Amino acid sequence: MTKPHWRPAHISNLPAISAVAAQIHPGLPERPEVFMEKMQLYPSGCCVLVTGDAIAGYGLAHPWTQYNIPPLDGFLERLPENADCLYIHDVAVLPDFRGGVARNYVAVIEQLARTSGIATLALVSVYATRPLWERLGFRPVAVGAQLRAKLASYGDSATYMLRDLTAT
Repeated sequence: MTKPHWRPAHISNLPAISAVAAQIHPGLPERPEVFMEKMQLYPSGCCVLVTGDAIAGYGLAHPWTQYNIPPLDGFLERLPENADCLYIHDVAVLPDFRGGVARNYVAVIEQLARTSGIATLALVSVYATRPLWERLGFRPVAVGAQLRAKLASYGDSATYMLRDLTAT
């Protein structure tokens, strides 16, 4: 079996992406159309984890503004002209294929950010993933009441995190 590797996502991968999302995020459902919009708005930030002939995970990222998280299961409509970060919307990997693959996806997104002149990565850590993201260089940041209210839709342990690419 070939080693799992990331490659650009295609619209034809949408059923597999939705299946992985349903398995990994049953409490945070998003419609396939929401994934598709992200893939159409910023294809270079959207990848799938391929193992043999199967898709074992996906990563979705797009330009955004810091301290402003997109609504869960909501459409972006367009990317901001004043984007100052690449927002990692989701990295979901089936349990049997974890172990370093998130790091590889973040490396792809970091390179994309650098070549785009963007110096910050942002994400919302859900479930108990904060230690993983901290190992990958992300730091939790203090948030105001408005952002805290948006974070609530991501679950009790949701944490807004940033990674400064100028510090690495």
